[in-house]
Amino acid sequence: MTSPATTLASSTKLSYSDDGAALTFTAGGQQIASYTYNPTDAQYESPRPYFHPLTTLGGDEVTIFRPWDHIWHKGLSLALPNVGNDNFWGGATYTRATEYADLNNNGAMAHKAFSSISDGVAGITAAEELQWSSQAGDPVIAEKRRFNIQLLDVPGARAWALLFETEISNISPAPISIGSPTTEGRENAGYGGLFWRGPRSFTGGQFRSAAGTGTDEFMGSRSEWLAFTGRHDQSCHASTITFVEDSANLGAPNQWFARSSMFACLGSSPFFSEAVLLQAGDPLTYRYAVVISDGEVDQESAELLVGAAKAALGAWV
Repeated sequence: MTSPATTLASSTKLSYSDDGAALTFTAGGQQIASYTYNPTDAQYESPRPYFHPLTTLGGDEVTIFRPWDHIWHKGLSLALPNVGNDNFWGGATYTRATEYADLNNNGAMAHKAFSSISDGVAGITAAEELQWSSQAGDPVIAEKRRFNIQLLDVPGARAWALLFETEISNISPAPISIGSPTTEGRENAGYGGLFWRGPRSFTGGQFRSAAGTGTDEFMGSRSEWLAFTGRHDQSCHASTITFVEDSANLGAPNQWFARSSMFACLGSSPFFSEAVLLQAGDPLTYRYAVVISDGEVDQESAELLVGAAKAALGAWV
């Protein structure tokens, strides 16, 4: 199925198609995003929906899929390593008792249905229902997920935004503590949330926030937004990916999981250093904007992109 065209700029049209396993989004006929909602990954990799590839409007790919060093890294995805006794991140689990160990606890996030896919003046929005189950198949979490693909009208920039919202509800028999390796005792390893892994060529790239620029010192920092600029092999172009957190999120501004020197990655980490209890009947909701833009950014252009992203989040209801 292909949707009617949606326009945010007179020369560019957004559209999508669905092949039964993935949604593919195009801008002006060029693919900019693919969302695989029925993955075929091994259980050890904690199967879950993911966005890959993501590309700039100029055609440069800004995600990597299943890198050899962490085969459970899948482009951009929602992933949590310490969900009670379950791992919805993939790979080994870190606990105080075992440190990193294969605990046969890799769960899966299963797509149940798209309740709606609609397009309009503010892009294309998909609403999805998922069930998170343990490796043994026991229901753990019911998730309501929405995401939106839209072009951003920012002077001097070629950019589009992926708006992402998740509401997770406990459907297990007991309260669930959601944490990270850091809450289990491993210093500065608070990964878990909406997580992006960049291309190999982005290694050594630069982070930027309202506080300035840098590299690995942004690990664990708090700010309402954080951008990363890297450079591509072959094209030699630069691209920037910017995460913007909704100020209504619990704990906002939350900490960021940010690496440049080992490999390029960036993730929202609301459970970085403090576990959060998910009680039955009391769901948790988190919202973000992820901006994909061609080229480098300075402070002024970054702030313009962030402003557009925040406005898009605010208008997306």
